[in-house]
Amino acid sequence: MKVHIKKWHAIAQWRWDTGNNDPDDDGEGDVCGICRVPFEGCCPTCKMPGDDCPLIWGECTHVFHMHCLLQWIGTASSKQQCPMDRRPWVTAERKVD
Repeated sequence: MKVHIKKWHAIAQWRWDTGNNDPDDDGEGDVCGICRVPFEGCCPTCKMPGDDCPLIWGECTHVFHMHCLLQWIGTASSKQQCPMDRRPWVTAERKVD
């Protein structure tokens, strides 16, 4: 028996691996804490999500769109602190498996 594929329509979906693997999570935690846009989307200054609009992790474990955080850190009122817990912002090193 041979199978001949006449037509193929692929559909894909991607997600950032934020390390949040909680099965009870309702997905509300997968948004940028600054702009409130889901991580799969892009920050308000970008047009396309993905590698051009990366995520950035802090040692405090909070995750943001990189552009949102850079804009936040650039303001005088931020005092170089995490916008979620007000600890001094230190970028975490991410290890790729």
